[in-house]
Amino acid sequence: MLILGIETSCDETSVAIVRDGREVLSNIILSQADIHAKYGGVVPEIASRAHTEAIYSLCEEAVKCVGIADIDAVAATYAPGLIGALLVGVNFGKALAYKLNVPFIPVNHIKGHIAAAYLVEEANPRQRLAPPFLAFVASGGHTSIMEVGRDDPGAPFCYTNFKLLGMTRDDAIGEAFDKTARAMGFDYPGGAEIEKYACLGDKNSVKIPFAKVEGSELDFSFSGVKTHIINYINTIKQKNGELTESDKYNIAASFTENIILSVTSRIKRAIKFTGHKNLVCAGGVMANGHIKDALKNLCDDLKIKLYIPDKKYCGDNAAMIAAQGFYEYQAGNIAGLNQNAFASVDWT
Repeated sequence: MLILGIETSCDETSVAIVRDGREVLSNIILSQADIHAKYGGVVPEIASRAHTEAIYSLCEEAVKCVGIADIDAVAATYAPGLIGALLVGVNFGKALAYKLNVPFIPVNHIKGHIAAAYLVEEANPRQRLAPPFLAFVASGGHTSIMEVGRDDPGAPFCYTNFKLLGMTRDDAIGEAFDKTARAMGFDYPGGAEIEKYACLGDKNSVKIPFAKVEGSELDFSFSGVKTHIINYINTIKQKNGELTESDKYNIAASFTENIILSVTSRIKRAIKFTGHKNLVCAGGVMANGHIKDALKNLCDDLKIKLYIPDKKYCGDNAAMIAAQGFYEYQAGNIAGLNQNAFASVDWT
């Protein structure tokens, strides 16, 4: 089954073709990072306009590998995300599905990130991942720990059965990285710069409080960590006028270490609580080598299997939406032309 996926939840416009939820035939991505860099973050109205300008030509490019008439269904991100940006993808997807007389499949963006772990390259097959498993999603807008398919392993709808175990109460990890990077003088997006500088610093040089959420051991909180670092940076600037390269190395290393401890401690609790032997870690933050290495070490220590999507599928992309769309279709989750987009979702 060939599914055309559409992703427009934030600042990447993407269209992809995926066969049977696993094999990527095309995955075209147009980033708006350069457009938003001058503002230090994503401007929703500008993002929506850019999606509108790009989506048709990206669709034309994506379907060259198969032909538009070969498409069996259209899947698009409907939530969560920037509402204006989401509406571009949802409305384009509905119109295309109507024109082709094929089903339209609404896909949850966070479920899509997890489904990126199903994707394989034809020349590089890997062990086939299937529910049940534990999943951790970390990106610019989301930080969550979830169970997938625990109550119905092997059933057709196990790929669409998600249970939220923990989430961020304030900032997402990616957001904390970007705001810290901006305070350090790096351009948006600054996560890659922090990763590079962290290799050169002393991770114990800056004392950062370890954030906990009372009564919710699996929930995250990064707002206080980010604020502590920003205040620390401002104090140095008031005393010395500017940050030295050494200051930046140490701040990046200490901040990264705090994030790593926050993530690994909660995942360790979740594994102990659920007993899962497979862990999926997905989302744009998984491109960070320090976090990825820490998760690999954790899984080696706990003797569980770790699945991390290829780096090109960690960020927002349409292939992951098409992958999850395949399983949503199998579970009968088809939408009509009245399907709307939503900025948030309620997991309860």
